[in-house]
Amino acid sequence: MDRPENTQRKRTQRDYTLGFKLQVVSAVEKGDMTYKQAQKIYGIQGRSTVLTWLRKHGKMDWSQPTLRIMTTSPKAKESPAQKIKRLEKELDDERARNLLLNEVVDILDAEHGAGLRKKLIAKEIEASNSKVK
Repeated sequence: MDRPENTQRKRTQRDYTLGFKLQVVSAVEKGDMTYKQAQKIYGIQGRSTVLTWLRKHGKMDWSQPTLRIMTTSPKAKESPAQKIKRLEKELDDERARNLLLNEVVDILDAEHGAGLRKKLIAKEIEASNSKVK
C-alpha cells in the first residue's frame, strides 16, 4: 500500500526529537501559529503535548502560575432589598448633585449675567422645532 506523499501521517511518541520539539516551540512562541495549529500542522496527536514542550523548552516562565482573580462586585451578591437601598442612595446622590449644579448656574447668572439657563432652554426649543419640521 503506497501512501500519497501529500497526506500527513500521524506521529508516534518516538518520532519527536529534541530538534523537532524546539522547532515547534519556537514557531508557537514567535506567534506564527497557535499550539493547536501546531498540533494539526505537524500531526501531533496528544492534546497537551505542545503545551508540555512549551513549559519544558520554551522561554516563557511557567514556574509561577498566573493568578486570575475575578473581582466579585457587591452588586452580584446583593439581595433585592439591598439593591433597592443602593439605588435609592445613588438617586439621592444624583439629586444632590443636580441641586448643586443648579445653584452654580444661578450664581453665575447673578454674578456675570451670563444667562446660561435662558440660552440652554432656547437651544432645546430650537432643536425640538427642527426635529418636527
